[in-house]
Amino acid sequence: MPELKTVGLFLLTALAEIVGCYLPYLWLREGKSILFLVPAAVSLALFAWLLSLHPEASGRVYAAYGGVYIFVAIFWLWLVDGIKPTMWDIVGSCVAVAGMAIIMFAPRAA
Repeated sequence: MPELKTVGLFLLTALAEIVGCYLPYLWLREGKSILFLVPAAVSLALFAWLLSLHPEASGRVYAAYGGVYIFVAIFWLWLVDGIKPTMWDIVGSCVAVAGMAIIMFAPRAA
């Protein structure tokens, strides 16, 4: 089950990063309160901490995380922005997740 833990951790990490970036977007582009920057900073700190929990080398984690981020961002597009993903959005995010799986779960020499 370490694979499930890895994917779950990546999903939480992506959500923390997206929220941490979306709140300043709301302040800058939608005229929301500057106080949105406080939870945004907390969310981005959480994002950095969550990335540090993986036992793999940081470069491998950062590269693989990008695939999950793409998947979560497309899901965000649908749920938050109200824009239905295209077939190409879905195909692209599946390719990205496949890349994450190859990077994180490939057999390694002991």
